[in-house]
This record gives sequence, structure tokens and C-alpha cells, in this order.
Amino acid sequence: MYRTRIYAMVGTAMACALFALPAAAESQARIVRLSDVQGSVQIDKNAGLGFERAFANLPITQGTQLRTRENGRAEIEFEDGSTLRVTPNTTVHFSRLGLSDAGKRISAVELAQGKAYVNWLGKSGDEFVLNFSQEKIELKQQPAHFRVATSASTSEFASFKNELEVAGPSGTTNVGKKKMVTFDANDNDHATLAKKLQEDPYDQWDKESVEYHDQYSKNNSTPYGYGYSDLSYYGGYRNVSGYGTLWQPFFAGAGWNPFMDGAWSWYPGMGFMWASAYPWGWMPYHYGNWMFVPGFGWGWQPGGWNTWQGGIHYVGAAAAGFHPPAVPTGTTSTVVIGRGAPVATRAPAIGTLVTQGSAGLGLARGSYGNLHQLNTAVAKTGSVQLHAAPAFAASSHASAYGNSAPAHTMGSVGHANTGSAPHSSGTGGHTPH
Repeated sequence: MYRTRIYAMVGTAMACALFALPAAAESQARIVRLSDVQGSVQIDKNAGLGFERAFANLPITQGTQLRTRENGRAEIEFEDGSTLRVTPNTTVHFSRLGLSDAGKRISAVELAQGKAYVNWLGKSGDEFVLNFSQEKIELKQQPAHFRVATSASTSEFASFKNELEVAGPSGTTNVGKKKMVTFDANDNDHATLAKKLQEDPYDQWDKESVEYHDQYSKNNSTPYGYGYSDLSYYGGYRNVSGYGTLWQPFFAGAGWNPFMDGAWSWYPGMGFMWASAYPWGWMPYHYGNWMFVPGFGWGWQPGGWNTWQGGIHYVGAAAAGFHPPAVPTGTTSTVVIGRGAPVATRAPAIGTLVTQGSAGLGLARGSYGNLHQLNTAVAKTGSVQLHAAPAFAASSHASAYGNSAPAHTMGSVGHANTGSAPHSSGTGGHTPH
């Protein structure tokens, strides 16, 4: 008991001390999150190693390129919770992720080819610039939600929210809400306004993703928005006597620890950074501390921002016999730990889901609705059989700009199983909830 009290005091002191530190206090570098990966997605970290396989929770730094192949989709989440989504056969370059003299975040992204969706929240006076073809859209405090597609001959811009200005060689074009404009690359990017906004097969995927973040991040009161929606979906907070409020993922079995599955990924100028395999695994590895509590297991305590390098921050692990994964040496691109970070993001429509000890590994976000209820069922039975309907079924035809329509996938808030267990199997198990 004395030891656990010491751990609690140390953890509280560390959290309070770290809370006073600004984000990335050791440098002016900014890092955003690769928050969702489906299908074939590749990343070039500007390390001279070329493109390699990408997976969720990899940091995105200035100079990074991201590209999706024929069946790939990805989402990038910025610090305030704003998002950029890219469809198949798309390449984007993060040319600037920096800070202004006033400390405001400035992000510049080049859409080289393909299609992207931007949902910019317009918080805190941060700036966002998207360049495509010879056009540019620049956002400051105004929220915006839009779609952009570009190819060698034609570009298309559609606004879902607010009137926006697109600057190009033919001047500035005002695009109203629910309006779209086409730019002809063979005619000095001459702009032609359409009579109405034409729907795209990927609009539904974008809409469902926005709804997911809106639903699960609405109670966020922290200064950092990215990753919060996944925390709300995949776990919950509990007040633990002597330790305060701790967050714990659902389906965290007795033998689970937060560093048993993931990968070390090397970045120029920063060395190896930890990328968690868990779908919620962003904020708890760069903000606050992990704590081991006897009788409760591992829990995350919010606090101040930690350094980017490593991302291994814990208190009281000796009582669990825990040994953290060692930081690799050299410049090897990726070093996998446990089952690793490149894990399946889609679940079977019908089947037995055994989640004991998985802490959400392999569960696509939003697929099963109330995970708290499902967590309770799994704690009693060990596993449950789910009949989850596909969330997103785009048109079977290929859209313009070379993007193929996606197959049926999991991932919507609107098409979710209630989490009840109509059919159960297994012999039980323990989940610390």
C-alpha cells in the first residue's frame, strides 16, 4: 500500500509539472497524426528511404508525403481536431507544419493528384493552406468543409460549408455553400461555376467520419483536440482512490499493458518515435502518463505534453513486472513490437469477436456503437458474436480523377450494433471495469 501511494504521489507530481509545459516545448516542430488508414497507404517521411507502408498513429512531420493506392484511404488529424481525408490514388505533401511569430499554427498541404476532403474547424486563429494545380485556398479563422479533386487536365472544388475564396491565375473565385467550380488546366485554369454541387461516391465516407469526430469529441475541454474522439469511443474515465481520474481502454485484460503492441518509426532530426497499434493510441502516448494501479491495471492520467521522442511515459510499472520496449538504434525505418502497428482495420460483418485483452485492437472506429455495453458483455462471456452491417457502400462505378469506389467497410456511427450479446461463446474472462 505504501508503494502504491508513492506511485500516486509521483504520478500526480509529474502530471502537474508537465502540465506547465507548452506543446513540443523542446523545439518549434509540429507533428500531426495519421488518424485512420484503410487499404494500401504509403508514407515518405523525407528520410531518404522512399515510400513505405503507413499505419494509423504514425506522426506526420513537415516534408512528409502520403499516397494512397487503388484501394487506400487515409485521414490526417490536426491539433485542434480538424481533419484532412484522402481517397484512393491520391498524393499529398505536407510542405509546412510550423508556427508563426505569434505562436499560431501554420499548415500548408499540396494536393499533387487525386481527391481530398478538408474539415477545418477554424480555431485559435491557426492558418491552413491547400494548394492544388495552380489554385490555392487559404483559411484562417473561418470554419470550412470542402472537397477538392485534381488531375493533369481538370480540377474541381466543392464547398459544403460557408462561402470560400479560391485564388488562381485567372483571379479569385468565390464558391458559395453547396456550390462547386471546375478549373481547366488547358485554359490557364479558367474557372467555370456549376449550377449545383454534384455528389461524389466518397461524400458519404467523409460525412460519416465528420459525424464520428463530432459525436465523440463534443465534451473535450483539453487544449488538444486530436485523438480525443477515439478516447471517448474506445474507453472511459474512472475515479480511482488515491490516483484521481484515470482513463482505461475497454477490453483491457489483466495481462495487458499499453506498450505491448506498436512500432518504433524513425524520422529525420527526431530519431525513433513510438506509434501505438491501438486505434485510440495517440494522445495517451504524447500527453500525460500511464500508471499501473494494483487491482485496476493500467490507466492513463491526463497531464502536460511530453517530448515526441520515445513516447514511453509510465509510473508504478515495477509492481506489474513491466519492462518497456527499448528504443532501437540506427536508422532502420520501422521496428515492430508485439503484433505491431500494421493491423487490420476492418471487422467481419458476421462472426465471433474475441476481444479479451485486445484493448480495442482490430476494432474499426464507430463500428459497434456502444463499446461500454459490449465491454460488459465480453467481461461476462469472454467473447460475443456480432452482426454488424456495413457502414459505407459507395457507388460501384469509378469516379473521375482516377479514384475507384471503395468496398463495403466498417466505420460508421449511424450503422452500429448496440453492443448487446445475442449470441455468446467462451468461458469467461476478466475486464477491469
